[in-house]
Amino acid sequence: QVQLVESGGGLVQAGGSLRLSCAASRSIFGANAMGWYRQAPGKEREWVARIFSGGTTNTADSVKGRFTISRDNAKNTVYLQMNSLKLEDTAVYYCNLVSYLSGSEYWGRGTQVTVSS
Repeated sequence: QVQLVESGGGLVQAGGSLRLSCAASRSIFGANAMGWYRQAPGKEREWVARIFSGGTTNTADSVKGRFTISRDNAKNTVYLQMNSLKLEDTAVYYCNLVSYLSGSEYWGRGTQVTVSS
């Protein structure tokens, strides 16, 4: 079992920046991907970005050019740098881990990001 703990959410004005972190409770062996999803009030959860264990990244079009995902394998941590935040970025952000070796998927409890005008 792996626990994921997110941090770094908060209240920020439009145009500002936040950096989210997600720490896994242990190292993940084998190919895997860590990523971020978000869910705004009244909407379905949507994928934001992912980074594979080899370093390849994918980012949703809605945040491309503004959000950057990275990871520190030594710390079992993934980051989401969010710049030029917009009102529509307001959501609960969830960390996700997929282990391709075991076929397991894990979720964090989420961290609230609120962008104000």
